[in-house]
Amino acid sequence: MSIKTITVNKKAGFEYHLTDKYEAGIVLKGSEVKSIREGKVNIKGSYIKFLDNELYLIGMHIGDYSHADSMSHENIADRKLLLHRKEIIRIGELIDQKGKTLIPMSLYFKRDLVKVRFAVGTGKKKWDKRHSKMDQDVKRQLDREVKKINNR
Repeated sequence: MSIKTITVNKKAGFEYHLTDKYEAGIVLKGSEVKSIREGKVNIKGSYIKFLDNELYLIGMHIGDYSHADSMSHENIADRKLLLHRKEIIRIGELIDQKGKTLIPMSLYFKRDLVKVRFAVGTGKKKWDKRHSKMDQDVKRQLDREVKKINNR
């Protein structure tokens, strides 16, 4: 199974404690898929929301296709996610808890289909972010020291 990553939301792990992860397809137009293939997509700042018992990706930006005619797509629009009904119900139960939200983590091609990986997250406090950054710095320093020892 070939998976080609298109874009990653690097801030998702920094801004949120991510727990349950899911994969969903997206309802797209032809020009949107072609723009995504050109890499003209951004999921930073987007989120997933329930509307009429369906999940929608809100705030994802897809740029204009370079060879498009006058009939193009909207750059920022609500895009429906494709999931099984049981998954939607399970996600709905998780989201009903206070402080939980759905965060898109990455967009990728699986075979020839555009998929989005998202997770249930709770927002980090400022001190959580500082603690995560400190842990990251310590890990990086340890890796450098180990590399120095191994190169001798």
